[in-house]
Amino acid sequence: MSRELSVTFTREQIAAYAEASGDRNPIHLDPEAARALGLPGVIAHGLLQMGLLAQVAGEPGRLRRLACRFAAPVLVGDTVTFRAGPEERGVVRLEATNQRGEAVLTRAVAELAERAGTDEY
Repeated sequence: MSRELSVTFTREQIAAYAEASGDRNPIHLDPEAARALGLPGVIAHGLLQMGLLAQVAGEPGRLRRLACRFAAPVLVGDTVTFRAGPEERGVVRLEATNQRGEAVLTRAVAELAERAGTDEY
């Protein structure tokens, strides 16, 4: 079974995550500060992206490990599609691409626990 979630990142969403997480780094909030550091503008938090990736990984209670590489910045206005491939023996390969088809998260994988009451994943 494969799952998919598409999200268009907004300044408000990124600011709300900054407040909730306590990560108020200016690269997530201030376009001028982000550009001064060589970024094209405000970027979304990596852990915000991982949280969305976890939503497609599988049943939340079974998630044991989630790993990925942050491959490209996600900017305000970018639409990212998070996808999960089929589960194979408790492992799910994941991907996240922006509206231009560029990978923003790579080497993404989730490890899931066995289903409760069975010896199956």
